[in-house]
Amino acid sequence: MATATTTLTEASEVNLQATTTVPDTSPPNDNFDIQDGAEPSTTQKLDGPTILKLLSAGFSFFVAGVNDGSIGALIPYVIRSYGITTAVVSSLYAASLTGWVFAAATNTHLSERLGLGAMLALGAATQTLAQALRSWPTPPFGLYVTTFFLTSVGQAFQDSHANTYVASRQGTTAVHRWLGFIHAMYMAGCLVGPFAGNGIASSVRGESGESRWYLFYTVPLALGVANLALVAVAFRDSMGFVKKKAQVTVPGQAEGEGQEKRSAKELIKATLTERSVWLLSLFFFFYLGTVVTAGGWVVEYLVDARGGTLAQMGYVPAGFSGGCLLGRVLLPEPTHRLGERRMILLYCVLCMACQIVFWLVPNIVAASVAISFLGFFSGPFFATAISVGTRIFPASISTTAVSFVFVFAQMGGSLFPIVTGVLGAHVGVKVLQPMLVGLIAATGISWLLVPQPQSKTE
Repeated sequence: MATATTTLTEASEVNLQATTTVPDTSPPNDNFDIQDGAEPSTTQKLDGPTILKLLSAGFSFFVAGVNDGSIGALIPYVIRSYGITTAVVSSLYAASLTGWVFAAATNTHLSERLGLGAMLALGAATQTLAQALRSWPTPPFGLYVTTFFLTSVGQAFQDSHANTYVASRQGTTAVHRWLGFIHAMYMAGCLVGPFAGNGIASSVRGESGESRWYLFYTVPLALGVANLALVAVAFRDSMGFVKKKAQVTVPGQAEGEGQEKRSAKELIKATLTERSVWLLSLFFFFYLGTVVTAGGWVVEYLVDARGGTLAQMGYVPAGFSGGCLLGRVLLPEPTHRLGERRMILLYCVLCMACQIVFWLVPNIVAASVAISFLGFFSGPFFATAISVGTRIFPASISTTAVSFVFVFAQMGGSLFPIVTGVLGAHVGVKVLQPMLVGLIAATGISWLLVPQPQSKTE
């Protein structure tokens, strides 16, 4: 996502800095392309294996998008199928939050021992298992909730590592385009999710007329199998345990003298004491809280508060996701050229305007258009902010910091939908509107707090 960064597996190799090592005669491995603190080349020729890895990274984001994009369309069916309230269904987001917290606690430790390909495969396999459990005929609600924990763990392992891999492949002049690509793939998945989810849930009925919404999960199950296979092929050169290089003591030097050996705990500690990590995490906390809350509750809001029909309103999240997709494709270039700081602030203002229209105009068509434009203007937030982040983070903690930001973002994407659901159970789902206004405002304010990187774009 930016320059002077390392791959996630290299985070486990930071302890080898400032040491004399035995020359490594093994074939080049993507785990060790960029050394900590080294500036990558501004231009990098992409060979066939690298392109395959980039495509695999993009596809992993697409798979995650199909899963995440379907939630808003399926929530009304889940509520009616299990006979539960919005507060109870919020436990799905609570399970997701728990999964991301678990991943935050284990990610760096696993990265010390597993190669990049192994970490990606572990994440892909965990997501595939979750989709297999969901595709059972009306799975027990407790099991269904548990699958959200598994999905979050899998996404945290795979997508954060894939994200940093893409960032480490590119030079300063191209990083925003490649990041735009993988995050556009995520939004493409979010666009497909509502169409597939609502299409199956609204048309496939059982003998008693009940929706067989769970059959939708056969779609992400098939995609998950393909995702795992693609990872196994593309990253087969790092599908194993990390090999630690032997250290050689320099004659006349005391054991451990002049050596820097940083464990996973030390990396995490260094990350948590870095001010820029917390400030950027705060921005992502509110940003992802905004988009997940909007996409997750908009259908229930339009059905319950605006009187829309469930079969038709189920496609509205596709408009929101389609707007995000276009934003991630069309806006990265002007954002990069005109200045990331000022453009994100401008987009926040435009998002607020769209949200006010969504709130105050009592028309379903106008609301659908407004929510689509909200998605469009918020589209470039993620890739742009991560690009900024990897330029302001110290190189020695860059990969761990990006993973932490990813997890913190998902915490916001889980917490605020929970709060919306709990409040909605007491005062109605109309609470969505003031919640979104507050989240958009907090997103803009938190962006002002993010340190400005030294770059020509500003």
